[in-house]
Amino acid sequence: MADMDLNELKRRMDGAITSLKSDLTGLRTGRASPSLLDPIYVDAYGSKMPLNQVANVSVPEPRMVTVTVWDKQMVGKVERAIRESNLGLNPITDGATLRIPLPELNEQRRKELVKVAHQYAEGAKVAVRHVRRDGMETLKKLEKDGDIGQDESRQQSDRVQKMTDETISEIDSALAVKEAEIMQV
Repeated sequence: MADMDLNELKRRMDGAITSLKSDLTGLRTGRASPSLLDPIYVDAYGSKMPLNQVANVSVPEPRMVTVTVWDKQMVGKVERAIRESNLGLNPITDGATLRIPLPELNEQRRKELVKVAHQYAEGAKVAVRHVRRDGMETLKKLEKDGDIGQDESRQQSDRVQKMTDETISEIDSALAVKEAEIMQV
C-alpha cells in the first residue's frame, strides 16, 4: 500500500513543477510569445475563463502580440484583464483586436519580473512541502495503526524526503534558467 502512496506523492510533486513551468512561460523576457498571456483570466459569461478561450492570441512581429476577441462585447473585459495582469502590458484597442506592443525591458522591470519568478517558485516549493507533509502524516498513521513497522516507516519517510529534495532542486534549476533568460539583455 505504501508504494502506491509514493507514486501518488510523486505525481502531485510533478504537478507543482508543471504548474511552475507554466507560470514561468507567462513571464516575458524580451520577445513576444503567445504563451505570455496564458496566466491571464477574463471575467466572461459569469465565470473566470482563460484568455485563449475567449480570443485568438498571435504574434505578428517579434515585439507585438495581437489578441482578436471573438465576442465584440468582451473586448473591454479582455483589455481590463490584460491591463490588470501584473505583466506591465498596455493594449491598444482597434475594433475587436487588441494590439499589445512589448516595450524594451529596463533594468528595474527585469528585476521586478525576477521577483515575480521567485514568488512563483516559492509557491511551488510550498506546494511540494504540503505534499511531503501529507505523505509523512500518512506514514505516521500507517505506523500507528500497525500496518507498517517502524523500520519501513523510516525507509519510506527517507524516500519521501529524497523525492522532496529532488523536486525542490528541480524547481530551483527552472527558476535559475528563467532568471538568466529575464536578465539577459
